[in-house]
Amino acid sequence: MFFKATGVFVALCFISTIFVFAYDLITQCNYFKAKSLVINGNHSFSDKQIISQADLKKGTNIFSVNLSLIQKRLLTHPWIEEVHISRELPSGIKIRIKEHKAVAIADLGRRFLINDKGEIFKELSAKDPGVLPVIKGLRYSDISISRRLRLDGSDKRSFDSFLHRHRNPFEAAMDVLRLGQRAESVLPNKLIRQIMVDREIGITVYAFNKIKEIKLGYENYADKYDLLKKVLLYIKNINTFQDPVSIDLNNFNRAVVDLAK
Repeated sequence: MFFKATGVFVALCFISTIFVFAYDLITQCNYFKAKSLVINGNHSFSDKQIISQADLKKGTNIFSVNLSLIQKRLLTHPWIEEVHISRELPSGIKIRIKEHKAVAIADLGRRFLINDKGEIFKELSAKDPGVLPVIKGLRYSDISISRRLRLDGSDKRSFDSFLHRHRNPFEAAMDVLRLGQRAESVLPNKLIRQIMVDREIGITVYAFNKIKEIKLGYENYADKYDLLKKVLLYIKNINTFQDPVSIDLNNFNRAVVDLAK
C-alpha cells in the first residue's frame, strides 16, 4: 500500500513538472510573441491610447498576457463601456471596444454626460463633445432611481403608463431623446439645445432658432411630435410674417401657438 501511494505521488509530481515545463515553454516561445495588435470600435481615442491604457507591448508572448487584467485596466477609462479581448494564433491579440454613446448633458450644478441607456458615465470635461442637448431641472435622486432606458423604440404605451403613475422627469427627458434619435423626427436631438424638466408641468424643449420654447408636458410624446409636424407645416404654408415664439402641446389634441408681436 505504501509503495502504491508513493508511486501515485511520484506520478503526480512528474505530471506537474511536465505541465510547468510546457507552460514555461509556451509562454516564453518566440513563435507566440505578439506581432499584431488589432483594435476595433474605438472612436474617441486612438489605438496608441488604448495600448497605453492596457499597458500592452508588442513582442509580449500572447499566452503570458493576463486578458482579465487588461480588460479591467481598459474598463477604468470613462468612455469605455465594454471590452472583449482574444488571442489570435499564432501571434496576435484582438481588442474590441464598445464606447459609451453620449446623448445628452445633465446639468446638476456640475455637468455630466448621459449615455443611451440613461446612465451618467462621466463628468463633462473640456475635451468632451459639448454640442449635446442639456437637461436642466434635475436632481441627483431623479437619475439614481430611474430605470436604465435604452433609446431603442421600447413599448410606448407601457412607458407612458409608467410616466402617468410616477411623473419621473428624467425618464420623460429620456423618452424625448429616444424620439429625437429617429431619422424622421420633427425634433431631432441635434437641433435641441436644452430640455427643461419640471415635476408639475413636465418637459419644455428649446430648439430651432426662432421658436423659443416647445411645451410637451408629460405623456403621449409620439402623438405630440406628430402634431408638432402638422403645426410647423401649417405655419410654413400660411407664410405669416410673424414667427411663433412658443408652441404649447400639453394637450396632444390641440396646439396653442404664441406669435411674435
